[in-house]
Amino acid sequence: MKSHTEHLTMNVPARMGFVNITHQVAQAVAKSGIQEGMVLVNAMHITASVFINDDETGLHQDYVQWLEKLAPFNEDPTVYHHNRTGEDNADAHMKRQIMGREVVVAITKGELDFGPWEQIFYGEFDGRRAKKVLIKVIGE
Repeated sequence: MKSHTEHLTMNVPARMGFVNITHQVAQAVAKSGIQEGMVLVNAMHITASVFINDDETGLHQDYVQWLEKLAPFNEDPTVYHHNRTGEDNADAHMKRQIMGREVVVAITKGELDFGPWEQIFYGEFDGRRAKKVLIKVIGE
């Protein structure tokens, strides 16, 4: 069994945003030379996410609105206990929990083996600084 590891550095200038990273993951798979296996894509920060969905701007805006209803940004420490530590990003931790930490995609004949419309996204919920994403390809 072989493995290949790469890291992406993400720096989303907005507090919240979604970046399609499918192309970078596909490049890592190609570079690995692995024909049959899996790729793990993991957000290596507790206020960011990796998820799979459709690359459609209306859907992304729906996610933003939905997440803000579920865990609205509020830096007031009387609203979120976490913000009593001097942070202002308790909502970002909750948004990450909802959207997920990582995805695993099958590799078949050296390609990402997706269903229709599936793409891989990095989700940022407390942006404006560099964060890492792990790409780990495993297989033969």
